[in-house]
Amino acid sequence: MGMTTLRRRALLLTGCACLAGVALPARADPSPVVPIKQLNDGLLRVMKAGQGTPAKQRFDMLAPVIDQVFDLDAVLRTSVGSAWNSLPPDQQEMLRPVFRRYTVASYLNNFNTFTGQQFTVDPQVRPLGNGEQVVHTRITSSSGESHELDYVMRNTGGGWRVVDVLADGSISRIAVQRSDFRRLLSHGGAPALVASLTSKSQDLSDGVS
Repeated sequence: MGMTTLRRRALLLTGCACLAGVALPARADPSPVVPIKQLNDGLLRVMKAGQGTPAKQRFDMLAPVIDQVFDLDAVLRTSVGSAWNSLPPDQQEMLRPVFRRYTVASYLNNFNTFTGQQFTVDPQVRPLGNGEQVVHTRITSSSGESHELDYVMRNTGGGWRVVDVLADGSISRIAVQRSDFRRLLSHGGAPALVASLTSKSQDLSDGVS
């Protein structure tokens, strides 16, 4: 995907971190747009690597970017909902790495091929009134078809991070996950959710665990 308005520095930082296999250091940048540009940059890398690159290698390329850009712990807690506080600490710890793998695998599955698409990030953010900001992005295919993704950003003190994703401006990823997670937790508790996320991750990333 040929991206527009990406900073060269963000590209180099993302590239170095992916090659090193470590998370990017947190940056207290005043603009919530910057992390989304880093995310798009990372997605471009794995898309251009293509499915000819082993899934494990692409996973290791993207995972550090997801770690930096998303507040995965906040996303997991909100996705589980009120049941989170009732889970024993060991079950909470069991869910965290599984949820991380599932999140990375989902992005690898959805962004696995480069065919000339373009990412455009709107520099104007939309405040939500609770301190959070929405960054609007558009993905345009080479044929001109476009798809919108809005990222809900929260300032964690170490920088802006994603706490929800809105498909086509309204469909909350967390809301979709919460419905599925609630059903699994009610029938089999945290072990059932772990098993489901593990299975989905393997399906989405060619068996990478």
